[in-house]
Amino acid sequence: QVQLVESGGGLVQAGGSLRLSCAASGNIFTIDGMGWYRQAPGKQRELVALTTSGSTTSYADSVKDRFTISRDNAKNNVYLQMNSLKPEDTAVYVCNAVVAINAGPYRYNYWGQGTQVTVSS
Repeated sequence: QVQLVESGGGLVQAGGSLRLSCAASGNIFTIDGMGWYRQAPGKQRELVALTTSGSTTSYADSVKDRFTISRDNAKNNVYLQMNSLKPEDTAVYVCNAVVAINAGPYRYNYWGQGTQVTVSS
């Protein structure tokens, strides 16, 4: 089994910054992609940012130039630095990892429980 635990959410004023962290642990052979998604009340979950094992990154248009995703492969951690936060960034942020539990070809998708980010105007 693999667990993803997020931390770093909270309440911040518009224009402020937060840094989210996600730690993956358990039966991990290797991790391919890691990413952050978010879900606001009444809305569908949306992709925020992704990073591959080779550190290629991609972002939703709404967060480009404001958010930065990074990862520490040695610790199986992924981070999301969020700057210039806006009220519309308010959501539960959820960590995702695509994990191989052995040397075989299969990959498994794991999700964290989420951390609340609230941006006040």
